[in-house]
Amino acid sequence: MVLNPELRLGRRAVLLAAGVALVGCSRQAQVDEVRLRLATGPAGAVYRRIGGALAARISEGVPGATVVTVPSGASTDNIRMLRAGEVHLGLTSLDALITTDGSAPEGLSAICRLYDSHLHLVVMAGSPIVEFRDLEGKRISLGARDSGTEFTSLRILELGGVKADGRYISQAESAAAMSGGEIDAMFSLTGVPTPAVVELAQRHPVRLIPLDAQADALITAYPGPYKPAMIPATAYAGVPATRTVAVPNVLLVRNDLPDELVHAITDTIFTGGGTIPSTGPDEAEAVLETWQINVRTGISTASIPLHPGAVAWFRDRKR
Repeated sequence: MVLNPELRLGRRAVLLAAGVALVGCSRQAQVDEVRLRLATGPAGAVYRRIGGALAARISEGVPGATVVTVPSGASTDNIRMLRAGEVHLGLTSLDALITTDGSAPEGLSAICRLYDSHLHLVVMAGSPIVEFRDLEGKRISLGARDSGTEFTSLRILELGGVKADGRYISQAESAAAMSGGEIDAMFSLTGVPTPAVVELAQRHPVRLIPLDAQADALITAYPGPYKPAMIPATAYAGVPATRTVAVPNVLLVRNDLPDELVHAITDTIFTGGGTIPSTGPDEAEAVLETWQINVRTGISTASIPLHPGAVAWFRDRKR
């Protein structure tokens, strides 16, 4: 599958710093007049902010490249847009990416693993919901349609045999709906801390429901992408440490992007230096807390193959 015509890279998309031809030359690439689209996530989600930070870092670190972000429903929506050729890069949770046979969707590969998302189950402090099974029959947000939150929360509801009144609402809208009494609980699979929950906890006392048993069920039923985790007490005002399940996130890329371009992007992500950019003062903390990327963990994308350009970069680092 090829990119839509308006997204195709021009002939001069990937040039070496000396301005010579791409094939057979050094991997220190300079990019000329390349405009890339990166699918992120909905309002109130760490994906939106991490995506913005990535776009800024790549745009600054790869000369001639400009990366623009594309809002989305998140993980599965991003995979769809990548496969349709609507974007070049996208964020996704690993569980939504791995197909039933353990492979990646056709035409896609990974640049690197970024950070782990934690599944939050948030209720108001005075809620009668005290454990997972209390969700039976309750009005709960499953996250935006085509999001990683929807994907994972539906899995644990099915594994737990819990039937709830699920609503498909983005994270920011979910927080507003819960504070307004329109829903009883919200799931959020995201980085820690997540902006929507931070802002909600600053306005109203909230609780997190432990999901340690659900973590065990997911790990048993779907070996590979899940691991037990803890949301720390420092994450949200007045909320104690809570056990849950974590899922790695990866930066996906279309396989038809040139190796030299992906090599340059990978290099910039890991060695760009400086501070992590953010689009506003209240976003800096969330971006910094979730930016746990390093070479050792970045290469760990489970059964999802790395793009050849990323493979070359990691191989060069070992020399």
